[in-house]
Amino acid sequence: MEKYLAETEILDISNTAIQNLIKCKKWKSMDTLTRVKSIYNFVKDEIKFGYNNSDNIPASQILKDGYGQCNTKAILLMTLLRATGIPNRIHGFTIDKALQKGALTGIWYKLSPQNILHSWVEVLVNDQWYFLEGVILDNSYLTKLQEKNKDCKTSFCGYGVFTDNLANPTIEWNLNNTFIQDKGINQDFGVFNTPDEFYAKHQQKLNAFERFIYQNVVRHLMNANVQRIRNELK
Repeated sequence: MEKYLAETEILDISNTAIQNLIKCKKWKSMDTLTRVKSIYNFVKDEIKFGYNNSDNIPASQILKDGYGQCNTKAILLMTLLRATGIPNRIHGFTIDKALQKGALTGIWYKLSPQNILHSWVEVLVNDQWYFLEGVILDNSYLTKLQEKNKDCKTSFCGYGVFTDNLANPTIEWNLNNTFIQDKGINQDFGVFNTPDEFYAKHQQKLNAFERFIYQNVVRHLMNANVQRIRNELK
């Protein structure tokens, strides 16, 4: 189990902010099921859906940002679970960029890579692995999206979602797998003990200039679009 509980540069378990959060939330005093559920819900709903500077940043930076997407929320989730004694690993994929349409628009959408790096956390509880992809979108954002598309009866793709059931996606965890983007998966890289190992082998398909533009222009536009969606749908 040690490899599923280890601290790494990205999973910075001993960081003061991480440890203070754990004490504040009293997660270590909870039973296993309640602890996993509480940590999962914290990352899902209190860390808002948004786009960070990079995928492979430390958990403490994601906590400081207060927002994240699939890869960064996975890092924070893994860190908080490991810091409270819950074994986990990361599963890497690529997904089709179509599910980003709406958050990413215009020329920036056209120029973005067709395949986007994606990951989810797999947590070990009662000798069974559970997939926790449903952590990506916070409930307030998803609820507004559901309200705007309440007549959708088929698959929904866009705004950070790719699911067969927008009205009732499997995002609440109670000893089950959770998903919100899994229908967009087009390549499976397998499981890794740590995100450090995953990102050592796989990166977003961006050259140095494209990465600079993403970090300094595109992600800010995407975050503004996400916030605009929230505001328009109130």
